[in-house]
Amino acid sequence: MKMCLVSLTTIFVIACFATLTYASDPSPLQDFCVAVKDADAAVFVNGKVCKDPNMVVAEDFFLSGLNKPGNTSNPVGSRVTPANVNQIPGLNTLGISAVRIDYAPNGLNPPHTHPRATEILVVSEGTLYVGFVTSNPANPAIKNKLFTKYLYPGDVFVFPQGLIHFQFNVGKTNAVAFAGLSSQNPGVITIANAVFGSDPPINPAVLTKAFQVEKNVIDYLQKQFWWNID
Repeated sequence: MKMCLVSLTTIFVIACFATLTYASDPSPLQDFCVAVKDADAAVFVNGKVCKDPNMVVAEDFFLSGLNKPGNTSNPVGSRVTPANVNQIPGLNTLGISAVRIDYAPNGLNPPHTHPRATEILVVSEGTLYVGFVTSNPANPAIKNKLFTKYLYPGDVFVFPQGLIHFQFNVGKTNAVAFAGLSSQNPGVITIANAVFGSDPPINPAVLTKAFQVEKNVIDYLQKQFWWNID
């Protein structure tokens, strides 16, 4: 049964990748544009500089290790293992990437956004409570709407580009999910980290006004160590 589930997950993720090829990233103008490491690039461009096609090898399109669990020993109890252009240089200009997400019991992938990608997630093991919140409505009297779902192995959920979303392991065992994203470099903004853990810190006067709380609450939150699980 477990082998069948793994095969189902693999087939599904591959299918997702195929449908996400026409994505938010610019379309390629040649067969491929394997990325040069940023440290080796002489110029900065929107994306990454192309490697000489004559120097391209199969390893430029390859990554191993997504079968290995990520280390979830951190305060939020989750770990994201990315497979984007930084790990697979052959993804440059192809408008697609992937991640594996591991969750300990009660593990959380905290509220975050991907500014450059829609995400399609499939659960491989465990039970997840997932959701996303809409952008601000045109009518200020209407609240942002929350869409949530409990997901089980084989279930699929989509998080639209740029919207705040999360996954929470509500089961008593570890959970695993895989996701395809419609960008070679989706970007991640973890809301709590960005707001309370920026460097330099946001002026507390801004945050006390925004959240309508006392300054001591903001001071406490800014003193926390905010984890990056990627």
